[in-house]
Amino acid sequence: MTVTIYHNPDCGTSRNTLGLIRNAGIEPVVVEYLQTPPSRERLRALIAAAGLTARGALREKGTPYTELGLDNPYLTEDQLLDAMMAHPILINRPFVETERGVRLCRPSEVVLDILPAPQQGAFTKEDGEAVVDASGRRVR
Repeated sequence: MTVTIYHNPDCGTSRNTLGLIRNAGIEPVVVEYLQTPPSRERLRALIAAAGLTARGALREKGTPYTELGLDNPYLTEDQLLDAMMAHPILINRPFVETERGVRLCRPSEVVLDILPAPQQGAFTKEDGEAVVDASGRRVR
């Protein structure tokens, strides 16, 4: 049972997602994608498996999105992938891949839909929001 997270340790959503994975008793493969970006083919596959387009996987906040003119609706998938490869900070995070699928885990609790093991106890996000109760059940 391999779980891989494309992680940015400076991102609260990514840290919360990693915490939920570990709360299921899983030690994932952690890819710090800003230091070790996925290949173009791998990124394209992750985006497709998550049911997204390249535009849907773009991060705007805290990136050169505007400066690079990426708000242009006429840019192609390949042009957007080119930008993400040149500037990995443009890749939204965290992507998580398990045997049950791939998701862009925004919000972090999206990861619960694809984890191959149940939560083992309570989990509260960094902001104090309860996500999983003491019995390991998702709080809605």
